[in-house]
Amino acid sequence: MSLTKQALGADALLLTAAIIWGFAFSAQRSGMEHIGPLAYNGVRYLLGALVLLPLIALRRRRAAAGGDPARGAAAAGSPAPLRGWAKAGGVALAGTVLFSGSILQQLGLVSTTAGNAGFITSLYVVLVPILGLLAGRRARLHIWAGVLLALAGLYILSVGAGFTMAEGDLLVLAGSLFWAFHILVLAHLVHRIDPIELSAGQFAVCAAYSLASALLLEPAPFAGALAAAVPILYGGIMSCGVAFTLQILGQRTAHPAHASILMSMESLFAGIGGVLILGEALTWRLAIGGLLMLAGAIVSQLEGRPEAKA
Repeated sequence: MSLTKQALGADALLLTAAIIWGFAFSAQRSGMEHIGPLAYNGVRYLLGALVLLPLIALRRRRAAAGGDPARGAAAAGSPAPLRGWAKAGGVALAGTVLFSGSILQQLGLVSTTAGNAGFITSLYVVLVPILGLLAGRRARLHIWAGVLLALAGLYILSVGAGFTMAEGDLLVLAGSLFWAFHILVLAHLVHRIDPIELSAGQFAVCAAYSLASALLLEPAPFAGALAAAVPILYGGIMSCGVAFTLQILGQRTAHPAHASILMSMESLFAGIGGVLILGEALTWRLAIGGLLMLAGAIVSQLEGRPEAKA
């Protein structure tokens, strides 16, 4: 297989993951017609963790037999793997940040549209390099251009009269900050903990937080679980299990900039899903604001000229 075909195949996997994640916003909204946000998150992340268990077992068998060269190559030159309490602490941290971002997003979806939530969530693509400034990383001009485009889109999409934002949009916006932190946490841990095991572990931690909170805060939290079975299955199996696996496979050979741009496309498919599946209105605010936010996410990931980088 040529390098070009490998790159195209990786891009196809990442685009498929973005499509799955985008339509998951519609599943999350429709699921909450029957079950509370905490209960929905708890069940779907628990299902996502369980779906990955067979894959973990298969990878361990292949690694023990020496039949997983890709995994061995990925480990070469990487930081020493975490063990014991350090590994558990890393997984717990990732799961805690995941819970924070996902519950804010889920609560926001109670009162905002799937399209709005998808585009506002995509701000994490812009926020990640901005947070890198705290670590002393200099932001290039294209990043600030992306920030301005994203802010303009956010204003058109969400800010109403009196410079106010709806509660749901504000919650999703707060959640996007945690999604940005989540990416940074995973970037630190993914070379020290097997990525599939890390994913399943963080799903389990997030599920535990969500289920415990649902039992404490939501009346009869699982009474509508059967009626919400299809959205839960989509959120757990497709969004958590399948899409994450496609992301891992795609990022093995995809260019980092391509990967970020393709994954930011989930916001576009969130808007499409909201209109086609939930019957949400395709307003001029959604179209123009969403496109500006998507453009900001893409521009922020573009690489500068070679001479500028040098």
